Amino acid sequence: MTHDHDLVLRPTEAQTAAALNPPAGRNGGDLVVETLAALGTTTVFGLPGQHALGMFDALRRSDLRYVGLRVENNAGFAADAYGRITGEAAPLLLSTGPGALTSLAALQEAAAASAPVLAISSQIPSAGLGGGRKGYLHELPDQSASFRGVVKSVHTVRTQSQIPSAIEAAWKSALTAPHGPVWVEIPQDVLLSPTQIPVVTGGDAFPEELPPRVELTAVAADLLSKAARPAIIAGGGVVRSDASRKLRQLAEALQAPVVTTPGGKGAFPWNHPLSLQSWIEDRYVTDFLEEADVLLVVGSGLGELSSNYHTFKPRGRVIQIEADLGKLESNHPALGIHADARLALQALLETVEEREDVHAGERVRGVLERVAARIAAQELTLEQDVLASVRRALPSDSPSFWDMTILAYWAWSAFDAKGPNLLHSAQGAGGLGYGFPAALGAAVADPTRPVLAVSGDGGALYSIAELATARQYDLNVTWLIVDDGGYGILREYMTDAFGEATATELTRPDYVALAESFRVPGVRTSAETLETDLAKALGEPGPSVVVLPAVLRMFAATHLG
Repeated sequence: MTHDHDLVLRPTEAQTAAALNPPAGRNGGDLVVETLAALGTTTVFGLPGQHALGMFDALRRSDLRYVGLRVENNAGFAADAYGRITGEAAPLLLSTGPGALTSLAALQEAAAASAPVLAISSQIPSAGLGGGRKGYLHELPDQSASFRGVVKSVHTVRTQSQIPSAIEAAWKSALTAPHGPVWVEIPQDVLLSPTQIPVVTGGDAFPEELPPRVELTAVAADLLSKAARPAIIAGGGVVRSDASRKLRQLAEALQAPVVTTPGGKGAFPWNHPLSLQSWIEDRYVTDFLEEADVLLVVGSGLGELSSNYHTFKPRGRVIQIEADLGKLESNHPALGIHADARLALQALLETVEEREDVHAGERVRGVLERVAARIAAQELTLEQDVLASVRRALPSDSPSFWDMTILAYWAWSAFDAKGPNLLHSAQGAGGLGYGFPAALGAAVADPTRPVLAVSGDGGALYSIAELATARQYDLNVTWLIVDDGGYGILREYMTDAFGEATATELTRPDYVALAESFRVPGVRTSAETLETDLAKALGEPGPSVVVLPAVLRMFAATHLG
């Protein structure tokens, strides 16, 4: 008897001949780029360094497109965005020590946001490994240890024959739910040494599916079908698993109001009668969710930003669908379902009974009216006008990438993303400098539509060097810099807490002149002309910068009282 797992694909005569006679002049770096190409990669990001030159030399012999940034952390942010937009694992090529370590903040953001990034780093020569202090350039006692607490998985290579399988395993890990960044490291000599290993021509790295347990979805469906006041919190897992349509179908079947988290922006239609939009930081919405007798949480761990800073205390039964096992019931007791959001929602759709609730839409409208009245009472016309101008200027199918800046905090709650996978921010790890380099990665992924980046002046200075990247590759990104002369949100926090701010003020360069020095068009705008200037910049090909000098304020927090 022959079993399926006993079957082996036999090579053709041409494949056998090619394997027996590999082309001359290849090295370990060729095995890296050949494996990536075999897995379907078309584009890689990175920054060369002495120990990684074997990989970069091999790029010259491949068809892969290389996009080089000026700082490793920014290259990581670009790869993160490329992975979010395409759903593919985005390769990030790095050198040893300082180069690798500089990417850590970007990899932390990718981990927090479940973005599939395949980081491949060089390592010191094999002779220096093992813990002794040999004194090699860039030497660390254990480089991979610096990444184990950040990435999803670590894959160390010590011989050329390990390269294809290690990269395949890392690729599979990055794309298995929950998505995330992975780390591969290869010694310099392994990358540089000539190889007689056959050209890598095939790869099988299909990610494993994560279906829900049937007995759990049966209980969840029964609870939801019998609920009197069901509600849904939709997180980033809904967006990443492309489950927005299934979410809408389930919400309509149950007549359950839906609120999205910052990471789940666009997972549910903004103006749908059941949409609480994304005012998850608002106390009125928090109260509404607490009153639900059955609360379905899909693709969210209910962390700080998704629980109104841990003030959310549900009183009803919670059902939590989450692909990241570590997030399951980490904040609230629940019927925990460890599964990919799309597969779990499909299981619920097949088993729930439809509910009728003629008052659901009315209750939603009442909450949103109270939210609007609260904001209106705070005299925040400038902030609302600026956000509305950005929304009108940005094409409805264009993605936007937001740095950690006051306007982004407004966007988390008040910006209509117009659809899933169109609004992204650094709210996962919360580091500065994400917006512009991430937008560059998105423009590489899809050059057919303009991309918007939004930064404050503090975050802009983290990534100003990437204006050179934008110009070099002629990327279709418009960068809106809100210049308030400092770290605006920290200024607010410190003033509120201590009466005055310290270490928050910044010298203000002329961002328009700076952009033009990179041969990138720049314009200084105002709140009154922002919509026109931003729309014009977005409508023209290539990179551009729009600078808005303005001091914006946050709406009052509702978790402090």
